[in-house]
Amino acid sequence: MIVSPADKMVRKLLLVPSVLLRRETTKDAELLMLRHENAVLRRQPAGPVRSEPADRRCHVG
Repeated sequence: MIVSPADKMVRKLLLVPSVLLRRETTKDAELLMLRHENAVLRRQPAGPVRSEPADRRCHVG
């Protein structure tokens, strides 16, 4: 099957909306996860924070 340069360009242009939508969906999923994490942390009794070694390694850069 021979693919022309115009065909390649059309395929790339059709991918742009899906990439933008995926980014929006990813951002929404991350916000929901953070809201859930905040709700869980608010339910815990007040006191010193007990973090595991894995919690400290989790967020790098």
